[in-house]
Amino acid sequence: MLRRVAIPLGCLLVLALGAGGFAWWWTTPPPEPAPPDVSPELPSGVPTTIAAANFQVSGPYNHGNLTVFLVHGTDQLQGKSFLTLDEALEQKKFIVHETQSVNQLEMENVSASEEVLILSGDIIKGGQQDRISQYDLVIPPQSGRIPLPAFCVEHTAPRWMRQKTAKDATFAESRGVVASNSTRLAARYYRSQGDVWDSVAGLQGKLSHNVGASVKSPESDSSLALSLSAKEVQEAADKHIAVLEKIPEGKSDVIGMAFAINGKLVAADVLGSAELFRKVWPKLLRAAAIEAVAELQKDKTFDPVAVELAKAFLEAPEQGKAVRQDTGSGMHQNQSEAAGSVLFETIDHRDGQAMIRRNYCAR
Repeated sequence: MLRRVAIPLGCLLVLALGAGGFAWWWTTPPPEPAPPDVSPELPSGVPTTIAAANFQVSGPYNHGNLTVFLVHGTDQLQGKSFLTLDEALEQKKFIVHETQSVNQLEMENVSASEEVLILSGDIIKGGQQDRISQYDLVIPPQSGRIPLPAFCVEHTAPRWMRQKTAKDATFAESRGVVASNSTRLAARYYRSQGDVWDSVAGLQGKLSHNVGASVKSPESDSSLALSLSAKEVQEAADKHIAVLEKIPEGKSDVIGMAFAINGKLVAADVLGSAELFRKVWPKLLRAAAIEAVAELQKDKTFDPVAVELAKAFLEAPEQGKAVRQDTGSGMHQNQSEAAGSVLFETIDHRDGQAMIRRNYCAR
């Protein structure tokens, strides 16, 4: 993948000199996130938690160009519950602080007793630029201020250019998760801010084309959160959601989902428990529905995806080389790859190596 360093307006200084109107520009691109601490490779073919071969997959469930499969399995987090980031922010139990560093924020769980789950790709609206979280993290109660690795998904935020106000000091809400496989890979696999910005711009263009109207907001035309909230995008996604949202009902052992668009598997998420999956299912489905809107190829049809292919998609990365990466806050990530996909498995090593989430992305 080609790399391009893009410069946010927030990194531009302008100095006018004299009546002649000369100006000097000095630009400093945001540094790419530091390379993570990675341990030696783990043994190939040896999953660190339950093997995907033990999962059952049901479906397909189809609407338009979107196909969803459900993943069934046993709970790995029995008796544990979490607040999601959107719940915690809404309940004023969690604070995300602006640091004026593009790729690192600070966060604080102020709840007296509840842990907060942040998913990689959670969209955080506010501050001086909208961000997404880089990793899955579980933040304990009364955590104090700790780092939150992030990527910017609002390239030219107007408020970055002004003096920081009290309103800009924190982030007000979390608006779902990223709705593009290219953005997931840019943030989590390539760890490239430039690629994140490129993927957001590409998604905006595809959505605008397919809904027949610009999804760029006059408030901030580069904001991913505002584009995904556009009326035309939501209405198009709702057509998929209305058909598919009830498919897990009555199935108490559902712990995950996989989805295909235009006849090709795109991504999957498996959570550590059925309860946790039920909490995040609405935003995972909405993200998949928006991605299907963006990738719609009008007047084309595609062969249905067989359930056996979805099962193979979950199993394949376990046979590849794996590395372990410390992601902070008592968590680590096991990353393993197959020829056409990558698996990110989040483990809480404070809690007996409990599996929090598996995120699979086609590449």
